[in-house]
Amino acid sequence: MKGSNMQFPDIQTNFWDAITAVPLVVIITQIFKVFPIKKKYFPSIASTIGFIISIFISHRGDLPAGLFMGAFYGAAAVGLYSSLKTVWLAYRNKHK
Repeated sequence: MKGSNMQFPDIQTNFWDAITAVPLVVIITQIFKVFPIKKKYFPSIASTIGFIISIFISHRGDLPAGLFMGAFYGAAAVGLYSSLKTVWLAYRNKHK
């Protein structure tokens, strides 16, 4: 658009994102499994936790960055859990 002053947020990915935030989302999501919640809701729970951690902790004061990175935290946590579960099940089935 001509004359638009839209600016993208300054987002910095660091050690916290990869090593702390994503595993933290996985762990907190796993804690929710003690409650009688249907499996189909867990990706949404992980995304919500990712948004909360990103908006209120890691990107506090920068809502666009918090929303952007929160989506990545949740998606990365779901992907990490899924890949670890797949590897574990393949390993377990191979050694039966």
